[in-house]
Amino acid sequence: MASLSTTSIMLPVLLVLLLAAAAADAATFTITNKCQFTVWAAAVPSGGGRKLDAGQTWTVNMPAGTTGGRVWARTGCSFDGSGRGRCQTGDCGGVLHCTGYGQAPNTLAEFGLNKFNNLDFFDISLIDGFNVPMSFLPAGSGAGCPKGGPRCPRAVTPQCPRELRAAGGCNNACTVFREDRYCCTGSAANNCGPTNYSRFFKAQCQDAYSYPKDDPTSTFTCPGGTNYQVIFCP
Repeated sequence: MASLSTTSIMLPVLLVLLLAAAAADAATFTITNKCQFTVWAAAVPSGGGRKLDAGQTWTVNMPAGTTGGRVWARTGCSFDGSGRGRCQTGDCGGVLHCTGYGQAPNTLAEFGLNKFNNLDFFDISLIDGFNVPMSFLPAGSGAGCPKGGPRCPRAVTPQCPRELRAAGGCNNACTVFREDRYCCTGSAANNCGPTNYSRFFKAQCQDAYSYPKDDPTSTFTCPGGTNYQVIFCP
């Protein structure tokens, strides 16, 4: 019988160790619908989408190194047996299982895992407007997460300025007016500040991004490998 070389023995061992390390830094997202109505939860780049009736929970495993991640609730949806349809808010191209971002207005949980110095960065954003209240918190005790996590528990839609109102939610000014000062683009890319509209959103949800440069009070961090819970209507 031919003997196995040291290299052939070590390769499977190294593969197992690498997979174990990646799994250790991955994150489990527990997404719960506490609204008194059905939502169609969406998660990208992993997860896709799922219908959640009141009180239901969905667990999504996000790989280590995930960037540009988002979780949100879609409302007013109708899908056929093949998963094709449409949502009033948060629609992602007319499919149940999202592969791209949702359509405004929608309250967003945004995250990047292990982005810098083995830290996760995460936030709640109202830059695409608001459709349901949300909290985005580290699971368990949240040890090592200096500020805990963001909360946006208030219903913003009833107070929405008339010009920002949308079916099922409240748009952000950038979505409605497409002006540099609201979107922090073009002439305002390097000198963008709060506006009356962003101040409205900040007053409603102090932890959430109200405009694209709203970093100091809206970015949260946790050690890589932390698990999270996203709650709609906390």
